[in-house]
Amino acid sequence: MLSGVINTNVNALYALNSLNNTTNTANRLEQELSSGLSINSPADNPAGYIAAQGFTSQLSGVNQATSNANQAISLVQTADGAITQQVNILQNILSVASQAANGGATSQQLASLQQVVSQLQTEVSSISNQTNFNGVSLLNGTFQNVNFQVGASAGQTIGLTIGSTAANQIGAYQSGINAGGIYAATGAGTGGVGDNTGNSFTISAAGAFTAGNVGVSGSSGNSNVAIAVAESAQNFAAAVNGVTSKTNVTATADTSVAFTVTAGTVSFTLGNGIASAQTNTVNISATVSSVTAAGLANVVSQINNATGQTGIVAAVNSSNQLVLTQSQGDNVSIHGFAGTGTLIAGGTTLAAGGTTAATIQGLTSLQSTQSFGLSDTGAGLAVTSSLSALSGVNVSTQAGATAALNVVSFALQQLENVGGQLGAVQQELQATVSNLQSTNTNITAAQGVVEDANIPQVTTQLTQTQILQQAGVSALSQSNTLQQSFLKLLQ
Repeated sequence: MLSGVINTNVNALYALNSLNNTTNTANRLEQELSSGLSINSPADNPAGYIAAQGFTSQLSGVNQATSNANQAISLVQTADGAITQQVNILQNILSVASQAANGGATSQQLASLQQVVSQLQTEVSSISNQTNFNGVSLLNGTFQNVNFQVGASAGQTIGLTIGSTAANQIGAYQSGINAGGIYAATGAGTGGVGDNTGNSFTISAAGAFTAGNVGVSGSSGNSNVAIAVAESAQNFAAAVNGVTSKTNVTATADTSVAFTVTAGTVSFTLGNGIASAQTNTVNISATVSSVTAAGLANVVSQINNATGQTGIVAAVNSSNQLVLTQSQGDNVSIHGFAGTGTLIAGGTTLAAGGTTAATIQGLTSLQSTQSFGLSDTGAGLAVTSSLSALSGVNVSTQAGATAALNVVSFALQQLENVGGQLGAVQQELQATVSNLQSTNTNITAAQGVVEDANIPQVTTQLTQTQILQQAGVSALSQSNTLQQSFLKLLQ
């Protein structure tokens, strides 16, 4: 280092450079103190700046996702509240239908009950059409495949679809009767349709099922149900119910046949099973004095005396027909018919010297909360189901009220399923909000580690820097003073 020179004051330059650096450091530290941030521009810490901006973007997305999820919860709660109201209305309809089905009411009273049901049906549809959230209809069937954005990134969504809950869209999906009769009729002596309850039946000597497997395809999956020629509707229903967990399809069974009777003596063996291999048998022998309720009373009495054994109940309808009913769907079998009178049903005439045996197989009704199908018509049922809607419920007759009980029950199940779905989505959304709040906390903490200023440390560094500034100013002053002292040599 040169000493005693005037043109170049290196010491002053050193002091000045050091003072500039110290001043820049002091300015940066003062900015950190005033903002509370260690990174106020990319120049402060380029890598840290990039990380902090990433956290800021993620926090913004998380905050918006939390808001979205909370709005979705409100939407779901709105739909769930409306469903609850519809369930309450259906409970009222069920109560009215039960009252109408109980019997003893006059036609005028039943008509009044139907007016109540009609008003309640309208109310169900009104709720379905009027329920909306922020202008979005929820229960009229248009709320399909809606995704709630509940995350900061694409694809972080929760989906929801709500079907229509209008009265004409809920009820029981039921199996229809195949055009050929309840079961595919095979062989001579088979018959078709026609009792006082509107049920169909097959009447034959040995049973008329088409043997094999009937595939049931429901909303929960598929399963095959074995079927035999002599199968009772009761057994087929039990087989269907045995795989309900796989198909979501249930079954009920009923056997009912109306015989047109001619006067005379009649005797036969009545039981279950098939005519050639009867079970639970009882011998019936009576005289039909006239084709009236009184004339048939002896036959009816003998059959009903054995109901505990056969499960078969006899009655005379308004057309003076002998109606035999096995309410569980077991077969009604007749063997060894003799006498001067006859029993006629479904194109089959039981008469001495002619057809003397018959097996009556009942009706198996399949039903579900959703549509289903069958692989074939081997059970005498159509391959596709149809909806018996709540809007079609009519309790103005006792039979209609009885049918209404089933339809309303399934409609209730449908609404309860929707309510369960909404509850599950609400729980998922609430869990998502909790997770987003936890994520927000953790990201905020991570962002703070990257860009928040350490105030004690910054204060200490600023004090040190300020001291260095003072020292630098003093050093610069001393360097200039030394240069000036060399001028004295020129005096």
